[in-house]
Amino acid sequence: MRIIVAGGDGFCGWPTALYLSKQGHDVTIVDNLVRRKYDDELRSNSVTPIATLEERVAKWKEVSGKEIKTFIGDLNHYDFLREVFRQTEPEAFVHFAEQRSAPYSMIDREHAVYTQTNNVVGNLNVLYAIKEFAPECHLIKLGTMGEYGTPNIDIEEGYIEIEHKGRKDTLPYPKQPGSFYHLSKVHDSHNITFACKIWGIRATDLNQGIVYGLHTEETRMDPVLVNRVDYDGVFGTALNRFINQAAIGHDITVYGSGGQTRAFLNIEDTVRCVEIAAENPADKGEFRVFNQFTEWFSVQELAERVHKIAQEEGLQTEVKKIENPRIENEDHYYNAVNTKLRDLGLEPHLLTDDVIRDILRTAVENKDRIIQENVLPSITWK
Repeated sequence: MRIIVAGGDGFCGWPTALYLSKQGHDVTIVDNLVRRKYDDELRSNSVTPIATLEERVAKWKEVSGKEIKTFIGDLNHYDFLREVFRQTEPEAFVHFAEQRSAPYSMIDREHAVYTQTNNVVGNLNVLYAIKEFAPECHLIKLGTMGEYGTPNIDIEEGYIEIEHKGRKDTLPYPKQPGSFYHLSKVHDSHNITFACKIWGIRATDLNQGIVYGLHTEETRMDPVLVNRVDYDGVFGTALNRFINQAAIGHDITVYGSGGQTRAFLNIEDTVRCVEIAAENPADKGEFRVFNQFTEWFSVQELAERVHKIAQEEGLQTEVKKIENPRIENEDHYYNAVNTKLRDLGLEPHLLTDDVIRDILRTAVENKDRIIQENVLPSITWK
């Protein structure tokens, strides 16, 4: 299959591109390399040293014998995107190419406007490119479980049957996003729903949980192929922050009560879920939603697990609660459905002690790269 991986230089996109290439697909990466520029702006970095995209794809060809084509440019520039579609004639478009940090979107007005413009307009351009140049192309869009928020009822997969005043209908599941970033994903979902309805586009929204992990089988093949690991208070997810705090002997800092519960999945499952979606495309005109996660944990549970492994590794750290910089429910009901990907063959990799230990040992090996002042939050929703 001819597959574009937009955002293929990022944490999820890079291992996905390698995995799909190894499976025999004709893969093209489209990326504007802005994720690397965020590091410069925030004076941050990846714990693991990462090669340039040019070096990465050259090494992949050397070790695998397979070529990944690259286009460097922005989805917000339609002339560029149109040329990519003309040259590649994609059968599937995997869309990771959005600003994906909730804290980054909450820095100030400028960052909120940038996040929504970049994400919503870029996605709208992709929809038009599919309509105009590849109407059979299947859009595989990375959404987020954060679109749903934390309702006091079970979270279904995209849709919910409602009975109201004696009548029933199946409607999009209500959205309660928690940041301007999450709001941009909701706007994407609405635009895709409408495009499928009026143009007959095929689309699958992968409402992804928080991704953890470091290696996939492909990124282990050579040090040049290693994936990035974010740890700072802007792009580092809770698990990564806790692990890297432990690696440098810093307190493991839990926001508020620690009762916040979120869905998680291993990076190895991310790449497999994309493959499953590609091999089982949505029908023409269908906007299909899969909840892409395998487990859920509270923030406090994650902190305690990291603390336990850190102690076993001889690291001195303590779990401490700090003021929550976010506006969110800290203690809430959480029960989400995730059956569709399992029904299509997903065999989950779960969060074991060995997985945490693997990431922790990598962080310890590279602890001189961890900028200590970046492991605490610097952005507030207030």
